[in-house]
Amino acid sequence: MNNNNITITGDNNDNITYATASGLRSAVSIYCTFETTYGGTNPWNPTPSTQTYYTTGSGVIYKLESDGSAFIVTNYHVVYDSNSNTDNHISDKIYIYLYGLESEAYAIPATYVGGSANYDIAVLRVDKNDILLDAIETGAATAVTVANSDELTPGMTTIAIGNPSSSDADLGGISVTKGIVSVDSEYITMSAIDNSGEVQFRVIRIDAPVNSGNSGGGLFNDKGELIGIVNAKISSSSVENIGYAIPSNIVRAVADNIIDYCYGKDCETVMRGILGITIETTAYSTTYDSEKGLLVRCEEISVHEVTTGGIGETVFKAGDVIKSLTVGNKTINITRQYHLTDAMLDVRVGDTISVLIVRDDAEMTVSITITNDCLSEY
Repeated sequence: MNNNNITITGDNNDNITYATASGLRSAVSIYCTFETTYGGTNPWNPTPSTQTYYTTGSGVIYKLESDGSAFIVTNYHVVYDSNSNTDNHISDKIYIYLYGLESEAYAIPATYVGGSANYDIAVLRVDKNDILLDAIETGAATAVTVANSDELTPGMTTIAIGNPSSSDADLGGISVTKGIVSVDSEYITMSAIDNSGEVQFRVIRIDAPVNSGNSGGGLFNDKGELIGIVNAKISSSSVENIGYAIPSNIVRAVADNIIDYCYGKDCETVMRGILGITIETTAYSTTYDSEKGLLVRCEEISVHEVTTGGIGETVFKAGDVIKSLTVGNKTINITRQYHLTDAMLDVRVGDTISVLIVRDDAEMTVSITITNDCLSEY
């Protein structure tokens, strides 16, 4: 074993122990301070008063630099409060704590880089911190290894690492729970955190117990690789252990997008590419992979409508079946509808996208070059 890798050997219980140790090295607790001003707006309440309050959550070290700088990934709702006095309603006093160093003396200041309420992902920045630098040098802190969440299947082991909190119990600090993948990919609808309506998230359903402070914390597989970021649970007396996590492929794409478009710039949100088309699933299938011993779900994705005046107007036609998309040297086979929408998080201005389609029973490749007009805040 070295400072950046954990070798997993032995039985499954040993695997879980080592995988957990790997996850703990990238886990952080997050504490945010907010201020809200009440009153002072009418004759019956003429004197304004300011209330200070705190929220807790979790995060993971996403990128780590040798000088003790880092990018941290968490949930957007961990660092946002609609009542905050700040212009963007993001906490302006954010501190993170490494595992085993949950003490005021080891508070590490972090700043907000950018985020998306629609993806419930935010990126924080730590600059040249000695506490983090010492942890890097001793091997106690490292960046996560991000797994391919498209390879998840029901029954796979999940390890949730976070900072659970509860008004009914004295909880605090990083803890670990274990479960399995219940559903590899589904959609849930929740009230938007800014009270603007409803928002839909694509998530992994898990049965590992999670609580409110787990929000933003890592969900790991039995190799200690990140497979998701915990963001929600069902609270009901009629429901047992149903939690949700944002798949790691979305986490990686959104985090990279925020770093590229927001870090050191005026932008604070995700800039997703658009092709000027709407898509639909026109066929479903499930096959058995005898080599891996797993069931594989597949969808046929077709163009439903082409937007008039959009970049895809002269490129696509309704009914085109989309087989794959290539950006640079990376080709993505489009076998689930979300593959296409997720891929658009990875495009940047100047990229040329090649799309393999089937039109009138013939395969052909069409190309689009991404411009600023192809980007949409999300």
